[in-house]
Amino acid sequence: MLEIKDLHASINGKEILKGINLTIKDGEVHALMGQNGAGKSTLSNVLVGHPAYEVTQGEAIYNGQDLLKMKPEERSHAGLFMSFQTPIEIPGVSMVNFMRAAVNEKRKYKGEEPLSASAFLKLMREKRAIVELDSKLANRSVNEGFSGGEKKRNEIFQMAMLEPTFAILDETDSGLDVDALRIVAEGFNKLRTPQTSALVITHYQRLLDYLKPDIIHVLIGGQIVKTGGPELALEIDEKGFDWIKAEAGL
Repeated sequence: MLEIKDLHASINGKEILKGINLTIKDGEVHALMGQNGAGKSTLSNVLVGHPAYEVTQGEAIYNGQDLLKMKPEERSHAGLFMSFQTPIEIPGVSMVNFMRAAVNEKRKYKGEEPLSASAFLKLMREKRAIVELDSKLANRSVNEGFSGGEKKRNEIFQMAMLEPTFAILDETDSGLDVDALRIVAEGFNKLRTPQTSALVITHYQRLLDYLKPDIIHVLIGGQIVKTGGPELALEIDEKGFDWIKAEAGL
């Protein structure tokens, strides 16, 4: 699915990623943990093609394609999706028009005909039910006036509509109460298939209790310094990161 080798990246001339090596296979969910400033969000932004970040070394191969040579929209059409830590509001653009444009652009990329209005609205109703998104929100501007939980549900709703093969959840659990977290996590789990994979960025065990990742990585100082199974996240929840830093000689 995704293979990253010796990836280095900078922003405003400051190196943040200092040699990331990571392989994610079809159907796997990996969690990326680490302290603030470690480079977790930088990695997600680099993968989706944020123009503020400069890749200075290394490669990222996604389903046989050179990801770093693709435009951001090409990466999306090819199956990448990122749920933002802080979803932005887009005043004046309704959810219906926003999602219909996104879905039909992806269909165009795949050589498929655009969905009719009735087919699109039917699809939207089906996907909206997955994350219990209020139908009234569909007629409002994107994220405008949404609560924090509604914004995060909306992100997973967009994921359901676009059906990506690789999803990045960048601290999707931040700011969510227990009920909203459960709904968002269960929505994500309903969308998982043996052909889809994900990278989940989080500080907290509570999200991982729902998502049950296959592999846990710890990112410190721009490098992955430790990898393990789900038990590693439990150990971090109990003991923090200092013991990993000491183990790595940092």
